[in-house]
Amino acid sequence: MIAMLISAAPLMLAAAPAHCGTGAKLPRHVRQTLPAGDGWASQGSGTTGGAAADDAHVFTVTNRAELAAALDGGSATPKIIQVSGTIDGNTDAAGAPLSCDDYATGGYRLDSYLAAYDPAVWGTGQVPAGPLEDARAASAAAQAARVELKVGSHTTIVGVGRHPRLLGLDLQVSGSDNVIVRNLAFEDAFDCFPQWDPTDGDTGNWNSEYDNLVVTGSTHVWVDHNTFTDGRRPDAGQPLYFGRIYQQHDGELDVVRGADYVTASWNAFTDHDKTLLFGNSDGAAATDAGKLRITLHHNLFQDIGERAPRVRFGQVDAYNNHYDVTDAADYVYSLGVGAQSHLVAQDNAFTLPAGVTADRTIAYWKGTAMTEDHNYVNGRPADLLGAFNAANPATPIARGAGWTPTLRTRVDDPRSVPHIVDGGAGAGRL
Repeated sequence: MIAMLISAAPLMLAAAPAHCGTGAKLPRHVRQTLPAGDGWASQGSGTTGGAAADDAHVFTVTNRAELAAALDGGSATPKIIQVSGTIDGNTDAAGAPLSCDDYATGGYRLDSYLAAYDPAVWGTGQVPAGPLEDARAASAAAQAARVELKVGSHTTIVGVGRHPRLLGLDLQVSGSDNVIVRNLAFEDAFDCFPQWDPTDGDTGNWNSEYDNLVVTGSTHVWVDHNTFTDGRRPDAGQPLYFGRIYQQHDGELDVVRGADYVTASWNAFTDHDKTLLFGNSDGAAATDAGKLRITLHHNLFQDIGERAPRVRFGQVDAYNNHYDVTDAADYVYSLGVGAQSHLVAQDNAFTLPAGVTADRTIAYWKGTAMTEDHNYVNGRPADLLGAFNAANPATPIARGAGWTPTLRTRVDDPRSVPHIVDGGAGAGRL
């Protein structure tokens, strides 16, 4: 089956998406560009995506093959790609659904993998190695060839019609400039073949691939009015192996490896654990120092476990976001202050349940300072950083991120943020 999938790839790339036709009238939001002054993505040349695309490069896509063809291997040709309906990444060249068994190769079976790398058998001192780990990696590569799609420069990808959705796909804005992603529901970018790492943490962890959307080494990217969710495959429904959740999801939106000038606005990030990772290594100063400049505003973080965001290196401006926590047991933190980070968190609203105190909204990840002020918890002013420092005297975080944001088009009173954001964030609410 895997050989069939690989041989079919050229046919799939040649599939023709529908053109809108010369002079076709497009919905107003399709050619919309990022307003001046709207966050870091407006810096310098700004972000216009595929607004300059000619009629021949305006597509409407309804399946994975058409989407891949319209993306054109990540070319820099200005293009607008309108997503209509649900596009499932785990499908073959004919559009038939693929299961994890279809990707498995080299003799990979989960039960065999569990038996071979059980800590009682394998131990806890090194990551798995050998034929079964090789088979897992080969099976993972087969799935990656289907679900990872590269987005090139000067591209707009935008949902149109009722309920546009990308299911099980990992869009990779890699080495590109000037990209807009709007009005899409990203759901369940799941990894069929997570790797067990007994050295990860005190008791080991399952590590998976595939973010819904990853921005790597790219500049001027606007991510607006999208919904991100685990949807049909929540982590809470996953089994425990070796005492840890069999984690099939990675991030919802990651910005890494020297990416710069990103604005994420009016998105709904829901039902997920590790949500936003900005900078993926403490040792990445060579690529990340002075970059990872990102604005987060008017986003809804609902039922999120952690990383909203976790920041390394970057100058990140997080304002007017609503952090809505409903499950105290699954909540870890919201604002992760990582190595050499410069995080500003202002005018946000936190809705916290009983048992979650203000100090838990911040986590120390080797960061030394942040700016935090005018944030509200349950409708009242709260000194989040003061609460954190009082509760964590061994790892204090100083006040003052060392910079002052200027690229903001509007700042709402944080008391109004839950109503404004809950009613306006996410796909279908442009």
